[in-house]
Amino acid sequence: MAVGPTTSAPATDSAAASAADSEAADSQAARRRSPWLVLAILCLGLFMILLDTTIVNIALPALTVSLHATLDQVLWIVNAYTLTYAGLLITGGRIGDLYGPKRLFLVGLALFVAASAAGGLAHTPAQLIGARVLQGIGGALLTPQTLAILTMTFPANRRGTAFGIWGAVAGLATVTGPTFGGWLVTAMSWRWIFYVNLPIGVVTLGLAAVFLPDLRFNRKHRLDWLGTFLASLGLFGVCFGLIEGPSHRWGTVWGPVSIPAILGAGLGVLVLFGWQQRANRNREPLVPAGVYADRNFAVMSAVVAAISFGMLGLFLPLVIFLQSVLSLSALQAGLVLAPMSLASIASAPFAGRLADRYGGKDTLIAGLVLWAGGIALVLWATRLYYDRGELIAGLVVAGLGLGMTFAPLQSIAMHNVAPRVAGAAAGLMNTARQLGALLGSAVTGALLQAQLAARLGPSARENVQALPLSFRPWVLDGFEKAASTAKGLEVGAGQSGAHLPADLPSSVLPAIEQVALKTFHDAYIPAMRTTLIVPIVVLALAVVGALFVRHADRTPESDIQP
Repeated sequence: MAVGPTTSAPATDSAAASAADSEAADSQAARRRSPWLVLAILCLGLFMILLDTTIVNIALPALTVSLHATLDQVLWIVNAYTLTYAGLLITGGRIGDLYGPKRLFLVGLALFVAASAAGGLAHTPAQLIGARVLQGIGGALLTPQTLAILTMTFPANRRGTAFGIWGAVAGLATVTGPTFGGWLVTAMSWRWIFYVNLPIGVVTLGLAAVFLPDLRFNRKHRLDWLGTFLASLGLFGVCFGLIEGPSHRWGTVWGPVSIPAILGAGLGVLVLFGWQQRANRNREPLVPAGVYADRNFAVMSAVVAAISFGMLGLFLPLVIFLQSVLSLSALQAGLVLAPMSLASIASAPFAGRLADRYGGKDTLIAGLVLWAGGIALVLWATRLYYDRGELIAGLVVAGLGLGMTFAPLQSIAMHNVAPRVAGAAAGLMNTARQLGALLGSAVTGALLQAQLAARLGPSARENVQALPLSFRPWVLDGFEKAASTAKGLEVGAGQSGAHLPADLPSSVLPAIEQVALKTFHDAYIPAMRTTLIVPIVVLALAVVGALFVRHADRTPESDIQP
């Protein structure tokens, strides 16, 4: 990818030489535009976009109560953003190649800010899900442009540092979301997790319009519309099946359409997408030919997906545990998670220096081991009468490991990527990151619903013995209905997961509420512990994958073409 005015391919050698001179001059001019200021602006926009992948999780109990949302609707509020974002990232990178990354950065940021305002004004789950879809579109247009601009702005001998900072910001955005969101929900309301994007976004828009270099590409690109359609359709089918499977008991959705059929169709479309990309490799496929031929890029794509899987796989059940089981406020829950964020912030620059001195592979593997080990400690510490010190110790270990993955991962992935495909490569890496988050949320949510539905009935039958005989059927019926469909499960703060009759006698109401909450707690804790095994296994596989990374050769600046 070359930097320069947008023109057609040169017709003569002299035209080619003139274009090359122009590209070199524009590249040097771009690098003189305060590259660290450019990095700061890009990171500010990226931080705001990625913050929304986790900040909503801390508000789930408040959203459940305020919007009367069921658990499957709550999962769609989380996943509508991630699904749209992941499905369009590669397309966003390609459109940036067509019209320039600065323009797409500004358009994506403006759309994201407008959608955030709509999210804050939502009064039904459907309205909020729609706003989250628009946020995902804006984020997908913006994010790939950040790495493309960095590749052109920084000389090769400083790109590793820039990529490390970029990766650290991307990771920190996801781990600081719960703490920051907890403060917003407690001090104001859940709506402010969306409203806070407005002033930040407006400031970033102004800075970007003035200071970002207006890079254009000397070679015209075309958008692979068929590939875009197939990739988006396939991803939607797979994720829809994973999210909606438990609520339909993995059976019929409507008429002859079933969850297994939707999953199978989604996987089939993705296979068709792979074939279409291979057949289109001599033109301009959505996935550039040969980009996955670099082993390090291919392995890092899988590793970054596993890391994101671990984040969402941990946050979703843990946030419900802290607020709905331990009855902590959103702010208190955020403060419990704060040590994880602080540990990540502390370890990220240290890991960057280690990666520069000894290579990123060993640092990355150590980080993955600590990340998985920390989740295992959290699993061990989660129980009704928990020790806060044990839980926080697990989160600190997880945070230290997570911070150690940020810098080396991005540097390893982008080290051998040619600048001419940097935009597409950035889109692919971010797609892998968000697919991991989407699958982590979908798989964890599906398993958590299934486990909770399976355990509520037995737990209710055991705990209902404490009630007078005439009132037991009311409680049992509420939990059995919730368990039989999983669609009626409501797990907001203070809720028991099931609807109970509204006309219960006041004389026995406290006893019934106590039994209902104990039933939910007794079912939720083992369901959560089983669910947390999944991200640990995924991260263990990522450690194995990282062993296949080749140590990158250090290429002198003079040998790298801008």
